[in-house]
Amino acid sequence: MERTLIADLSARLEAEVMIQGSVAVARQQGKMAFFDFRDRSGAVQGVVFGKPEVLEVAKELKQEYVVEVRGIVHKRPEKMVNADVQNGDIELEITGLTVINAAESMPFDLEGEFNLDTLLDNRPLTLRRTRERAIFKVQATITKAWREYLDSEGFTEFQAPKLVGGDAEGGSEVFKVDYFDGKDAFLSTSPQLYKQMMVGVFERAYTIGQMFRAERSATTRHLSEISMMDFEMGHITSYLDVIATVSGLVKHIVKRVEESCAKELTLLGVAKVLVPETIPVLTLREIQEIILKETGVDKSKEQDMEPEDERFICEYAAKNLGSDFVFVTQFPTAKRAFYTKANEENPEYSDSFDLLFRGLEMCSGAERISNHGDLVAKIASRGMDPEKFAFYLQAFKYGIPRHGGIGMGLERLTMKMCGLGNVKEASLFPRDMNRIDTLLQ
Repeated sequence: MERTLIADLSARLEAEVMIQGSVAVARQQGKMAFFDFRDRSGAVQGVVFGKPEVLEVAKELKQEYVVEVRGIVHKRPEKMVNADVQNGDIELEITGLTVINAAESMPFDLEGEFNLDTLLDNRPLTLRRTRERAIFKVQATITKAWREYLDSEGFTEFQAPKLVGGDAEGGSEVFKVDYFDGKDAFLSTSPQLYKQMMVGVFERAYTIGQMFRAERSATTRHLSEISMMDFEMGHITSYLDVIATVSGLVKHIVKRVEESCAKELTLLGVAKVLVPETIPVLTLREIQEIILKETGVDKSKEQDMEPEDERFICEYAAKNLGSDFVFVTQFPTAKRAFYTKANEENPEYSDSFDLLFRGLEMCSGAERISNHGDLVAKIASRGMDPEKFAFYLQAFKYGIPRHGGIGMGLERLTMKMCGLGNVKEASLFPRDMNRIDTLLQ
């Protein structure tokens, strides 16, 4: 008999079917046995009664046994219908059971409460939890929506290298790789230099991939290995063109997640995302003025935003502007990466921005320096050697469109869309300074 997915059972009323999946719940009650089975498409309840030979097999089954189940799909009596769960209006009368793979007794209640370390130390098991499956369904939908939108806007996906040479963008928080004789190499912290090169190839390019940050930080917001979603677009007129693309992109992501993951968002207890037609765009100075007016705290001498500032302005925007998203612009040029273009009228400030979402920075973006001579001068002014960037600089020496783009952290976006308290919960197998699968100390 051909396998039927659990999600398709309601279309097979009073028919004999065969499903394959795992035992989520097993309950023995004398001459009857009740089970909740799950497969990739969902869950269904099954019951054994009046079949002694099947009941003998049923008595063996425990949580996480992998089984093949034959049965007849019945509609439940009206008083037993549970409209709040998938297949709450049907039940599978089990006529045959075959164990495909046995499982040892679970070391804990899979759907119970866990502290973060227990949750992560037992990741091969805890990822099977309803909650975790919901989180990573949302994450998969985010990446699908990211690709959908950028593909529709004429972008081409490429794969950026994870091993890089030279000066690794001039950063110090990098993982060094001792492999290439006589040459320094590092794990990439960003695909930035490569996506700029790709502007000269495709004009519009994006990539999704793992990046590595050797920050000595153990916070709820940081990971050592992150999934970065980046794009770069050519022939822009200003960084506002990049903001417009980001606006369309996040609106599409929110729409897709809400459409495709409604039951997951309900399970996670997440409020509907506030995303207006026009996402607010505020300068750093304007935000500091709002903070002063609302709280009396003077932040006017600060060159960037502290975490509490990000939380405050997002709460303010949600309450007063009807938006969970806020763009912050005009950061000091000295505080941004070397490839960031300075504002022509006021070079002290850069044509750059951050996007905040529910109290946390989601991405940084900017127009880039596209003139070869200006870029070489900026590299040198930062105390770096332009010769170490010779490979990258070829793209500019031989002409490249005026361009800009962003880098966005997938785990951070997942964290906030799912209402999580720690970014590690939004990583399948998180790595930080204290963990590679299990705790290091």
